Amino acid sequence: MTKRAWIWTGGLAAASLIVAIAQAPIAGQAAKTAAPAKAKAERPWTLASKTPDGQPDLQGTWTNFDSTPMEIELGRSTGASYAGDFDHIDSPVSPTRPSMVVEPADGKVRIKKFAEDKRDYDRARITDHWLHQSPWERCITRGVPGIMLPSNYNNGYEIRQVPGYVVIHHEMIHETRVIPIDGRPHLPPKVRLWMGDSRGHFEGNTLVVDTTNFNDRGWITNNGASGRLRGVPVSEALKVTERFTRVSQDLINYEFRVEDPNVYDGPWKVAMPLNRDPNYRLLEYACHEGNNAMVSTLTLGREREKKAAAAEKK
Repeated sequence: MTKRAWIWTGGLAAASLIVAIAQAPIAGQAAKTAAPAKAKAERPWTLASKTPDGQPDLQGTWTNFDSTPMEIELGRSTGASYAGDFDHIDSPVSPTRPSMVVEPADGKVRIKKFAEDKRDYDRARITDHWLHQSPWERCITRGVPGIMLPSNYNNGYEIRQVPGYVVIHHEMIHETRVIPIDGRPHLPPKVRLWMGDSRGHFEGNTLVVDTTNFNDRGWITNNGASGRLRGVPVSEALKVTERFTRVSQDLINYEFRVEDPNVYDGPWKVAMPLNRDPNYRLLEYACHEGNNAMVSTLTLGREREKKAAAAEKK
């Protein structure tokens, strides 16, 4: 679906070029050979590690490759037809659990019937109109919390912290969330966004992010590995509460809680690890440039219509 290339963020490429030009020897002068610099040892992380402005340190490159199913025994009970279009890539460090969903305790999300009907209606009509296809397939967004769920590729996350903000760059669909942590209120209720409006604060060493102000045009999750939750709609009442707790040098315990009384018979929660990988390189997700799926899917629909019309004339 994508054409991928190495990603350069924050003007890094331009800055590197400027530095290279500035350091180049002037014509007629001999270039001086600098002694090779010694590699700096990585500073060990502890629970007391803070950023310069005092935030608990969550920074780094994190991945969430994980083969844990979304719900317990999905595909062998209800929702068998939504068992996933592909499997996650196994992680060498994330243990497989019974399910991503940890609340309710039985690992099952209580979806209202109308929401399941809407999901089924859209998924049966993806060749009819682009509005029946997911925001991800349309290169808009994977949404919140969908953007945090594992897929079988592009599972990298870059977390950076600056005074007053936590920034999360998502490899998939190149989305970047800039989350204020300065106590400002949410946007007015009339402002509705695909990814909602996020506000963060720290509870001890845990970053808590509350996201509200969603529009009602997204899906709770887009990827096939989310099982029967794929394609479930969201309403403007959706609230997502995320918690990021770094417990070691290489592990963040991550969870999110979903509340949407218009769509679910009660809240539900997912818990999973984020694993630090300093050698992982985020790739550019050139969605629009490489997205042939939309055209191909809709073309198939038009061909089916032509064949049906021709059959009726006979």
